[in-house]
Amino acid sequence: MDKNIGEQLNKAYEAYRQACVERDHAVKELQQKTENYMQQIREQQEKIELQNSIIAKLKSQLAALNANR
Repeated sequence: MDKNIGEQLNKAYEAYRQACVERDHAVKELQQKTENYMQQIREQQEKIELQNSIIAKLKSQLAALNANR
């Protein structure tokens, strides 16, 4: 009977170890995806800021042209 308990404990430990490995892998994958998404967000924000500055310059040029008419 002790042999059965030992085998069951070994199987339970191996299942636990495998679950931990899978959890660690999932955490690393999630962290990498989060970092990638954050980088994409930063890049998009920079593009938006650039577009906003271009729009502001164009509006001021248009206002100057309209004032000269």
